[in-house]
Amino acid sequence: MRRSSQALAAGVAGAVLSGLPSTVWTLLEGGDPAEGGRALGKVLLPREERTLVLLAAGAPVHGALSLGWAAVLTAVLPAGREPLWGLAGGLGIAALDLAVLGRLFPPIAALPQGRQWADHAAFGLTVGLVLAKCRVCARS
Repeated sequence: MRRSSQALAAGVAGAVLSGLPSTVWTLLEGGDPAEGGRALGKVLLPREERTLVLLAAGAPVHGALSLGWAAVLTAVLPAGREPLWGLAGGLGIAALDLAVLGRLFPPIAALPQGRQWADHAAFGLTVGLVLAKCRVCARS
């Protein structure tokens, strides 16, 4: 499997599964699981209030960011250590996305940060697990 295919598979898996921690956390607390998607949509459409429009605006951005970061992780994660280093990479991405860039965007800064860090960790771990599997299959 070529590196670009590995990055695509890992990025799609990461994009789909990365919101699981915050969704579960939010549901357990009785909150609104769409808050993160709406926040990303608000960055693009600050005057918009309709949830479906905000989710539709944020989804492709989330997908593009996930694929981009997966490509970076695919290039740098060492073979045989992808899950652990993917987790570390996800936390590094969280530091940049949330602690640095997120402060520039009030809708992102307003999100409960612990949940967002958990989502980033889940993203990195997922990417690492998929890459590990892809690389094992490619050697077979």
